[in-house]
Amino acid sequence: MGDIMRKILLHFAIKYNGDYYKIYQALKEKEIVNKNEIENIENKIDCKYITIIDKDYPESLKQIANPPFVLFYYGDISLINKPDKISVIGKRENSNYGKVMCNKIVSELNNQTIVISGLAKGIDCIAHECAIKTNKKTIAVLASGIDYVYPQCNYKLYELIKTNGLLISEYPNKQMPIKQSFLIRNRIIAALSHSIIVIEANYKSGTMNT
Repeated sequence: MGDIMRKILLHFAIKYNGDYYKIYQALKEKEIVNKNEIENIENKIDCKYITIIDKDYPESLKQIANPPFVLFYYGDISLINKPDKISVIGKRENSNYGKVMCNKIVSELNNQTIVISGLAKGIDCIAHECAIKTNKKTIAVLASGIDYVYPQCNYKLYELIKTNGLLISEYPNKQMPIKQSFLIRNRIIAALSHSIIVIEANYKSGTMNT
């Protein structure tokens, strides 16, 4: 029964492109699911996935409003439940001072600390890169589909984290990000972290929203 329910959740996550409200509505209304389609649903993704009913699904995510029903991922999923996770976030158009301070702060964190950020331009990218350079693990929470690298200039970093860290997204396959998905994504960054370090940010921004 558990495996069938996992596949049903995966089916709706793919069908509704990770949209929490649409998935919730489908479950609430007991939307009819084709048995054959469910049986082969895992063939529609290249990545791995974890659902809200799995024992390894983070308890911290269950405590927030609208927890993702499915998280798609590449890499070491065990990192998601490790202690000492700190989010490092900030402006896309960072200052040189912001870059210097981001590198300084991340490099001085304990090597057991896992650095979380959003793989965006600017501070996010700097935080991930510094974590890798200083032999720390890093988790990137994407606002795009798990197989869509955004921005494209972060492709090499995406591949590094895919191999040596953890990439996660509530959005499947190559779904392109929209403006709203960055704000929605931020709740995951916040929930997974024990602390959040804001390097620099505009007063009204996604960073401050987080």
